Amino acid sequence: MGDRDDRARKRLSRTPNRGLTVAVLAFAGLCASFMFTLVVPLQAELPTLLNASREDTTWVVTITLLVAAIATPISGRLGDMYGKRRVIVVLLAALIVGSVIAALSGSIVGVIIGRALQGGVTGVIPLGIAIMRDILPTNRLGTAVALMSATMGVGGALGMPLAAYLALNADWHSLFWLAAGLGVVGLILVLLFVPEDVLLSPGRLDVLGAIGLAIGLTGLLLYVSRGAQWGWTSPIGLTLLIGGVLVLLIWGWYQLRTKDPLLDLRVAARPAVLFTNIAAIGMGFALFGSNVTFPQMLELPVETGSGFGLDMVTAAFIVMPAGLVMMMISPLSGWLERTIGPRPLFTGGAFAIVLAYVYVLIWSTEWWNILVANAIIGVGIGFTFAAMPMIIMRAVPANETGASNGLNALFRSVGTSSASAVMGAVLAAMSVEVDGVAVPTREAFNVCFWLAIIAAIIAVVLSLFIPKTRTAEPRPSLPN
Repeated sequence: MGDRDDRARKRLSRTPNRGLTVAVLAFAGLCASFMFTLVVPLQAELPTLLNASREDTTWVVTITLLVAAIATPISGRLGDMYGKRRVIVVLLAALIVGSVIAALSGSIVGVIIGRALQGGVTGVIPLGIAIMRDILPTNRLGTAVALMSATMGVGGALGMPLAAYLALNADWHSLFWLAAGLGVVGLILVLLFVPEDVLLSPGRLDVLGAIGLAIGLTGLLLYVSRGAQWGWTSPIGLTLLIGGVLVLLIWGWYQLRTKDPLLDLRVAARPAVLFTNIAAIGMGFALFGSNVTFPQMLELPVETGSGFGLDMVTAAFIVMPAGLVMMMISPLSGWLERTIGPRPLFTGGAFAIVLAYVYVLIWSTEWWNILVANAIIGVGIGFTFAAMPMIIMRAVPANETGASNGLNALFRSVGTSSASAVMGAVLAAMSVEVDGVAVPTREAFNVCFWLAIIAAIIAVVLSLFIPKTRTAEPRPSLPN
């Protein structure tokens, strides 16, 4: 980066303790990713708890994914314009408010509103990565970014057993009070230990662009997440799909012609950014594919021939190590990024995911086979999620780091939403009746594993087209 960026770093509002700042941002990232698995243990009971139909209660999960996908690139742009720390504070405040609304509500409307506000907090992860770029020297940036990227999987993995325990042993509202408490702690820590950034990109907020992006993405993501339920060729599904595509095309035309666009599509079209973002869809698909299939396999009764008959908490503990692996290998990811570069790291991580799903296709007769496969997936996701922000940051100017990483998070969200919808449809279609209950067959799980393999292979191939990027310039060392 240029002299202007270096001078700006020296004008930070206060000299930060870099290690403490990274730790606080990582904690905020853990809180954000926990929101995705917060209500997973309650999904089967939500119709009874909220006195609503199962179709309506699916919105408790869907709305969080939808808002996260829309809010993340927008919050990234706002961070570049008005300050990343300031936007993180706003997002954590929204998490607290949403959690309190859901905790005090006994109706589905209140819970959905609360979950929508919780979804916006996902933007703290790309914003945290952008702050790290501003304050860290090159020799520490890769490891810190790997740690922050790992929180996207770690928060959900660590939170799953806790959420399952509370769901079984306490009132369901306690889950939302827990989320509110985490938000309060995160907000206080950010205010105390994250410096106010001065690397800003002056301009006006492209309100029309934000509205257009929200409308277009809503159409596409609703089709992806609810298409299996409505019917992929149903009138409402096709209307959402076609309408979403048309709105996004008009939005793209507008973004290329407006003075201060929400997202600079010319930067997003650079080969390094473009291929990384498309590959991110495959990575999101592969990651969430394991979240969809592995817990079900572990919890289904042995008599069905598809499951291992474990209880909810035990299954959560078996799935949890994937997140721990992602966190543990973050120093290795940072070292590899500095040594061989982010592109080979991405390719290797995607290939590890291919191996993990091949392994579980061949060996999945014991519960520990799932544990091993999920740990390998943790390695692959840890490597790829650490590499993607580094590839993007080497290809975009510093004043667009937040928006560009937010866009990358959006593509990952498209992958996770697609995995939830597609694999959910496969498991529902390839089910048999057991004691009056539809149970996915073993062949259904195998089809899901093959889909994840294909997605990961596509990501491997796309990674080979990512141009080699220069080594990041040395950064001035800021004293602790």
